[in-house]
Amino acid sequence: MRLFLGIDLPDAVARAAAAITDRLRARVEREAPQARLRWVPADNLHVTVWFLGEVREPAADQLVAALKHGLAVPSFDLRVAGTGAFPPSAAPRVLWVGLPSGREGLIAIYDRLRPVLAPLGFTPEERPYNPHLTIARVKDISRPDAAIVRRILAETAADAGGCRVDAVTLFRSRTSPHGAQYERLLRVPLE
Repeated sequence: MRLFLGIDLPDAVARAAAAITDRLRARVEREAPQARLRWVPADNLHVTVWFLGEVREPAADQLVAALKHGLAVPSFDLRVAGTGAFPPSAAPRVLWVGLPSGREGLIAIYDRLRPVLAPLGFTPEERPYNPHLTIARVKDISRPDAAIVRRILAETAADAGGCRVDAVTLFRSRTSPHGAQYERLLRVPLE
């Protein structure tokens, strides 16, 4: 099964982030109609903390056992605002809504997960963890359209509000021709 750990956003923040996504999507489709982007559905908006990938049933059971008692990380406030793209220059591959506050808490969760996940065979990515809320993945884009998308992002006022983060969620991702469906398997409380 395909698993990841993430922050499950409360409905109000997820709805506001979805509204930001809808506004961006409308402008991109109007101003850069040849750009091919896959937009994240409102129901799938979350902040990924650690992508685990394909995990067999016995390893998934060990993972749940290792996480079920919680993480020794204090709960914290998270703000979801601002837009941008990765990479920061060249053609964008990912469009995101930023996290201007709460990043330190997310990085603390990521760092606390390392010693929990390493004995189970899960290694961190080579690049540093950079928390964000992915709203679209770019499939194909020309240089002129990339410049248009970056301009749209720079011009878009985006504030989805804030929330208290007091848990991390273990998600299962099921892919289909209609996109991914996420199932919540475990809520891992913070301190």
